[in-house]
Amino acid sequence: MMGVAGVDRWDRPPFQPWVPEAFRPRSIFPEARSVVVIGLPVTLPVLETSPSIHYHQLYKTVNELLDQDSYLLSNDLNEEGFASMFVPRDGYGHISLMRERPLAFFSHRHAAFLAGLGSFGVNNMLLTKEYGPRVRFGSILTAAELPEDPMMREDLCTRCMRCVEICPVKALGEEDYPKGITNKEACAARAVDLAGKFASPCGFCIKVCPIGDDRKLHHREDLDIYDEEGPKFKAHHQAWKHTRSYGSRK
Repeated sequence: MMGVAGVDRWDRPPFQPWVPEAFRPRSIFPEARSVVVIGLPVTLPVLETSPSIHYHQLYKTVNELLDQDSYLLSNDLNEEGFASMFVPRDGYGHISLMRERPLAFFSHRHAAFLAGLGSFGVNNMLLTKEYGPRVRFGSILTAAELPEDPMMREDLCTRCMRCVEICPVKALGEEDYPKGITNKEACAARAVDLAGKFASPCGFCIKVCPIGDDRKLHHREDLDIYDEEGPKFKAHHQAWKHTRSYGSRK
């Protein structure tokens, strides 16, 4: 996925509370005129095994590709004469630091929202038509004045509350974003615990989201598949259990 937003969009808050000025593109790179956002999908059948080494490795792979692609695109723009810089997909050295201050220096989710790639859901994530919340984003800040993509006016979230119900640490409330996440510290603490087991991240709130064309591709329209006590999808549940049993700590 790819979208473009002019930096002026950050100065016209679409909702409150909004991104503070210090976290906006021009505060980070004063030469910035546009932000290019790229997105790579998180493969749903792998995500469904979470927490597992399989999803852990997929997450690492997608992150590494995002950093590489963002760097290469920023470098191409530099070679064309447009001063540019890429922003790493994560803005922290280790997940444990998010327990102290649960913020990164730049929000790719807000950049993707302003670039027209999706709308926010109750799960605090950006939902896309193609993959629901199962997308990782990277951003390039550039001095090039690029044509902007239209922002999405449609609200993709159905408010089914599956993300709220499945959260193992009850970090989500039932209000719309940005008020929906009620306990960032609990979410970060679970991430730290899973990281120590080589089974991070959690991913529960994004795997059960009904939004996304990827559900059709993988024949996952029936969300009863996530009732792991039910008999309907026993073969899938057995496969997930097998994957979770190896390569990471219990």
